[in-house]
Amino acid sequence: MPFRDRTHAGQELALRLVEWADSGDLLNVLVLALPPGGVPVAAEVAGALHAPLDVLVAREISTPIRPHTAIGAIVADDPPLYDRQSLAMMHLSEDRLGDVVARERNELHRREYVYRGRRPMPSVNGRTVVLVDDGLATGLTATAALRYLRRHGPARLIMAVPVGSPRTTAAIGPECDDVVCLEQPPSLHAVGEWYEDFGQVADTRITDTLQRFHATA
Repeated sequence: MPFRDRTHAGQELALRLVEWADSGDLLNVLVLALPPGGVPVAAEVAGALHAPLDVLVAREISTPIRPHTAIGAIVADDPPLYDRQSLAMMHLSEDRLGDVVARERNELHRREYVYRGRRPMPSVNGRTVVLVDDGLATGLTATAALRYLRRHGPARLIMAVPVGSPRTTAAIGPECDDVVCLEQPPSLHAVGEWYEDFGQVADTRITDTLQRFHATA
């Protein structure tokens, strides 16, 4: 059953996570969204868990040959994570993608400033971190983000999405402690297929959402 929009998906996802919280299984929670699409979903989760909300910005790496196909992802200043099979199929090497990575890194830092300003990234050390996106297709950005977070010492790391490819969801498993995925259709061609409204999320909506949470923190 498709979700009406990202807010509806977040409400459904929150119901599952609240069950854990009510059993005392989620302590000292920090909710992090992968923007842009993950923010409306994560806002519902954070609100239901009475947890702080922030963003972890990641960028996909693609090529001019296939601009809509992700072959890698970056988070913060970490080295790029590549889909080695895709690189081989396109006869590409990492050194040929330096300009692409540099451009995406600049855009990543620009978005960090737009969303967070000078406010630092919240510490994840010793916390239960719930990383939220609107879905898992290739899983590249989620994997890069989870690896980044793992190195910063969370007590527990959870990936939470409304919908995901079964194969990708299984592959994400070793990168975190738990995966919550409400729907795993056998053939998922695009995350947007599972939303009636999958419109773009404007930067103003993201900044307004974050300001609302930080104003009540």
